[in-house]
Amino acid sequence: MKFLVIFGPPATGKMTVGQELSKITSLKLLHNHLTIELLLNFFDYGTPKFVLLNNEFRQRIMEESASSDLPGLIFTFVWGLNVAKDREYIDQMSEIFSRNGGTTYYVELYCELDERLKRNRGDSRLAEKPSKRDHDLSEKRLLEIEKTYTMNTNGEFFYKENYIKIDNTKLSAKEVAEKIKEEFGI
Repeated sequence: MKFLVIFGPPATGKMTVGQELSKITSLKLLHNHLTIELLLNFFDYGTPKFVLLNNEFRQRIMEESASSDLPGLIFTFVWGLNVAKDREYIDQMSEIFSRNGGTTYYVELYCELDERLKRNRGDSRLAEKPSKRDHDLSEKRLLEIEKTYTMNTNGEFFYKENYIKIDNTKLSAKEVAEKIKEEFGI
């Protein structure tokens, strides 16, 4: 069982890379907006009920996946590397897989801000993420997150094994997926 965490700032292409990787491997994709978009129908983003359900839904999906005969799961996440709770969360999700004999792999995506701002308005992003369709609000949040959180490393990541950092500013999602597949032998 492989648990692949694709992380990076908003609009780096985590979901799109995950979709491409899922196509060329037998891994399933749980991109972070699958649960976010569902819950926004009921609760405002970040409210206690939203956070509780978002975490519980993801955890249950991971628990059932980890104990199944699936070969693995891809999970995308905007990881505030300077936020202890984010690291604890990823460690808890990784533990679900390791308890079941799985291995966690980390993919850090980096993309220049100008390109991310363009991608933030992309058709595939907007199709999968209705909450991003208000362009001005979405861009404002992206820029606020950029100022508040550390979402990329300077080459120093918490875990040295099973880790790759890819600058995908000028790469297609398919090219990045191929690199990941090759690096981790998926």
